Amino acid sequence: MRLLLALLLLLATPAIPASPIAEVICQPTEKMQKKLAHQFGETRRARGTRGPEQILEVWTDSRGDWTLVVTYATGTSCIVAMGENWQGLEDNPA
Repeated sequence: MRLLLALLLLLATPAIPASPIAEVICQPTEKMQKKLAHQFGETRRARGTRGPEQILEVWTDSRGDWTLVVTYATGTSCIVAMGENWQGLEDNPA
């Protein structure tokens, strides 16, 4: 369901040349966090720095859907990937 919504959002954008950045959805960080929590029922489960001005975050829901978000020091966050069947390593130690 969430993947369908994301696909519809992408299809609603104007056509631009094919580029990996063309598939990224960005919003102000506070708005992005509210959307992930309230609209998608996700919780931030992991994060790490990706340089002095970027934080990489993994958001998941109870069904195993996941969203990979890059949060920038400028106050913008971007969804860079989404998927299903998330399993945290702490949930299934090797």
